[in-house]
Amino acid sequence: MLIWGWRTRIYVLAMTTFLCGRCGNPASHAVRKAVTKFTLFFIPLFPISVKYTAQCTFCGIENRIAKEDALRLQAQEEQGQAQYQAAAGYPAHPGQPAQPQGLPQQALPQQGFQQHPSQPQGFPQQGQPGQFPQQGH
Repeated sequence: MLIWGWRTRIYVLAMTTFLCGRCGNPASHAVRKAVTKFTLFFIPLFPISVKYTAQCTFCGIENRIAKEDALRLQAQEEQGQAQYQAAAGYPAHPGQPAQPQGLPQQALPQQGFQQHPSQPQGFPQQGQPGQFPQQGH
């Protein structure tokens, strides 16, 4: 007895924004690659078909697109992510240490009261701001 069949795997290549042909909204589209493989004893052996689609996240329509278009959209997203990471100071390659440049330092909130060492950070207990209950009476 031989057990054979096929299995389809869907890979999300990119999430990109452009105008939807159906609803006309500038919405995110999931660019997907669907690979159907022949299986023997539940082991995928070779691809039978490969399809590329773009699905609108606003209206849900799924349109088939050419392989070249899907790869171009994937490259655009990767280039956009690389530019964002470079601007934020993240390393270009995962093994390198990050060197943030030009990022603003977070300012500590100026709330006009001093924190008692035994109280949780940032929250005065009872009374007016800046006043803490006396302890140890």
